[in-house]
Amino acid sequence: MIHALILAIGFVLLIKGADWLVDGARSLARSLGVSHLVIGLTVVAFGTSFPELFVNISASAHNNPAIAIGNILGSNIANILLILGICAMIYPLKVASSTTWKEIPFTLLAAVLVLLLVQDERWRGGSPVLGRTDGMILLVFFGVFLYYIFHLAKADRREEPGQRCDLPPTIGRILLGLAGLVAGGELVVRGAAQLAARFGLSESLVGLTIVAVGTSLPELATSAMAAYKKHSDIAVGNIVGSNIFNIFFILGISAVIRPLPFHAENQADTLVTIAASLVLFLCLFVGIKRVLGRREGVLFLVLYAAYIAFLIRTRVG
Repeated sequence: MIHALILAIGFVLLIKGADWLVDGARSLARSLGVSHLVIGLTVVAFGTSFPELFVNISASAHNNPAIAIGNILGSNIANILLILGICAMIYPLKVASSTTWKEIPFTLLAAVLVLLLVQDERWRGGSPVLGRTDGMILLVFFGVFLYYIFHLAKADRREEPGQRCDLPPTIGRILLGLAGLVAGGELVVRGAAQLAARFGLSESLVGLTIVAVGTSLPELATSAMAAYKKHSDIAVGNIVGSNIFNIFFILGISAVIRPLPFHAENQADTLVTIAASLVLFLCLFVGIKRVLGRREGVLFLVLYAAYIAFLIRTRVG
């Protein structure tokens, strides 16, 4: 019971911390006068991905690699199939041309790169592992993505100044958010690892489900609200940006802290992540081009339910 309570408190801190952080970051972003797409890909996406960041830093520091890997891969799968599925059911999502041809393929590249880097060690006769050098390679790709976003924002900058924000309260919300995320990440990893041991569940399963979905709740809340308000660029940009941030930055940092061994099940989850990104890309050319409607939303949710059923069947007991 105490382990479940620790996990619940951790999630509350994560979600509230992310809420404060995103609110503060949005206020700062509005004053810059950039588009919803740029805000969604950067401020919102990175802000809502901070739970995954702090969970992974804590997991790597405490030598829980299965939770660190499962959290990222599970979050990326949930972001596409679960969250975009729900958002498309709320309101059809029109996807920008740059997102279709640049950012979504970048998410696909991220997952494929992880698979290749992991296999590199096996080709040399060792066990599959995402080592420190691999982590640095991922961070270099994250730098390339930031360079692309910088030029996208520069080209998209509005002429008129944005709405000014009151700086001290905004900074205060950001700092409170970060504090909540640090504490929440620590509690989530501790509670999840203890629950896995108590009920005989693999840490990989816990990371892919409880932790992954829990840390994706900020993305769900943000994108669902954006879809409800018909801000498709924020809803989609949040998910795509979060997935890129998750792999290139968070998984990269995690591997630099401590090499992450990839077992067969982790490699299978990487393939599912690649498949989810491919499904998202292909769905943009079926029916109404570059629109994710309710039909696609149903498809995504069915695929996610099938994936969870597969996990429960193969990794419990």
